[in-house]
Amino acid sequence: MTDDPLRVLAHPLRSRLVATLRAGGPATATTLARALGTNSGATSYHLRVLAGAGLVAEAAGGTGRERRWEAGALPTRPVVGALRSAAGEGAESGDPGDAEAAFGWLARDWLSHFTERYSRWLDASAHWPPRWRAAATMHDAAVLVTAEQLEAMHAEVAAVIARYARVGQGNPRAKRVAAYAVYYPIDLAAAPRRPAGGAP
Repeated sequence: MTDDPLRVLAHPLRSRLVATLRAGGPATATTLARALGTNSGATSYHLRVLAGAGLVAEAAGGTGRERRWEAGALPTRPVVGALRSAAGEGAESGDPGDAEAAFGWLARDWLSHFTERYSRWLDASAHWPPRWRAAATMHDAAVLVTAEQLEAMHAEVAAVIARYARVGQGNPRAKRVAAYAVYYPIDLAAAPRRPAGGAP
């Protein structure tokens, strides 16, 4: 039985390990420790914890004690939303308050990570070609949907991202690109009530 991925990821070094492997591909504990400014012993320990939750796995190409690690398969729904769903489904086996606190930490850490990475791109973008600067940008829109319709939109956006995940493979002009999707209600003062049947 694997550990709860939500609680496992709600740790600063573990969340950074997963993010680094997702961005840079397979790496050893030593390489990751050097990149994150920690020691390989701590990195190895936390990689094993992540592996127990299915968030990382051993990759091919390791030698001796220098095992290589890679990020686990991406969920079909956005990372934070999928983990929150998993926490809700497992609430009966643990403290729902703990799960919600873990989700809150992870969501804010995820936001901080995005802000840091996107700020780096903004700093470096002046040296990139105009077409890349135009394509690697942000946009927002307002949609009027039910929770069920928003979930359907999640699935459609995830399917598009999955379709493009490897289209540039073998093309020397292709670059690895991070795609973030964030959805939140605009009218925060009007939280919907649960129906009488108890469904969300």
